Amino acid sequence: MARQKPRIVMKFGGTSMAGIERIRNVAQRVLREAEAGNEVLVVVSAMAGETDRLVQLCREAAALHDSKEYDVVVASGEQVTAGLLAMTLQNMGAKARSFMGWQLVKASGVHGNARVDAVESALLDEALSGGTVAVIPGFQGVSDEGRLATLGRGGSDTSAVAIAAGLKADRCDIYTDVDGVYTTDPRIVPKARKLDAITFEEMLELAGVGAKVLQPRSVGLAMRENLPLRVLSAFEDVPGTRVVAELSGADMERNQIAGIAADRNEARLTLTNIADRPGTVAAVLSPLAEAGIGFDMVVHAATPSAESSDLTFTVPRSSLSQAQSVIEARKEEIGYGELLTDDGVAKVSIVGVGIRSNPQLAAKMFETLAEQRINLLAISTSEIKVSALVAEADIELAVRVLHTAFGLDSEKAA
Repeated sequence: MARQKPRIVMKFGGTSMAGIERIRNVAQRVLREAEAGNEVLVVVSAMAGETDRLVQLCREAAALHDSKEYDVVVASGEQVTAGLLAMTLQNMGAKARSFMGWQLVKASGVHGNARVDAVESALLDEALSGGTVAVIPGFQGVSDEGRLATLGRGGSDTSAVAIAAGLKADRCDIYTDVDGVYTTDPRIVPKARKLDAITFEEMLELAGVGAKVLQPRSVGLAMRENLPLRVLSAFEDVPGTRVVAELSGADMERNQIAGIAADRNEARLTLTNIADRPGTVAAVLSPLAEAGIGFDMVVHAATPSAESSDLTFTVPRSSLSQAQSVIEARKEEIGYGELLTDDGVAKVSIVGVGIRSNPQLAAKMFETLAEQRINLLAISTSEIKVSALVAEADIELAVRVLHTAFGLDSEKAA
């Protein structure tokens, strides 16, 4: 039988759930959607700061702790807020109940960073069709072994999108402490503009290069499932930003560049005098991948007449020490002169679907930075993104001048 009512998933982050008064505010928003005739499912994060507190307790209990028991502890924050929100909704006269992530979300992979495999929808279908508001703790699922497994930091976004896709929801609304997706960080550029709409591709690239509004895995999943997303404020009743497959209508006329992103979580490593032969780059980067360390902006500087070359790449600054250890442990196998590191760097990126058809946009980026005498330490590109590694001291200037150069400044801002 066809569903009669629209079905929506609402996801609330940690700042939205930080205390009973804010939980009451969330409950009022949920009630408003239910009273408008929607079937409503709510995914919640732990209270702001609670997951960090639980992680610290695990470290104090055992420096080398069991990852399965770690998941049991750190997932408890979301269970608390799910129960509190369900109680609050019931107290307001709503038909509501909480479910646990392990009842619904099947996950696999590494504990602490598991992947969603499937969502058991039958239990939720029954509750929602009966008029119950379902409240689910995000960030968690159950492994094939029947153990609770968490989805990694920011995993509540992924939970919400996965559940929305599994339940064939009409849309997924992500409520945060900002009122949408901006052309850049308003703290760096006060004239940053809020976007009415952005494509999945653009949002995925922005999330991957420093924009913190949405977790990249959640955007990728929504893109694969073609699930409409909205980014909304948990505290103000203002229009947010729609994340869609393609721009249409008035949105098609917006700038070819959607936004400028800055990422300070960058560190640069250079191996000097490595052998210039097939397999050398793999000998360096494969062990990093096996250790779960991401890398980017790879530059292999070789010359036809030289028998050795330099290899430069970036890793997350938080992974620098681990990356050094992995490489130094294989120095004899790799064969290199020196390992040089620099954690005083940052990455600035332009993102937009216009880059795909207009190579002049990349040239304009480089010219704009050159005019400000900002040195480019490395460059990487994708179909709709161009990134440049610069000195961290230059990152805010780089963002500001690029934002202006690409016509993204708002005339309304002071």
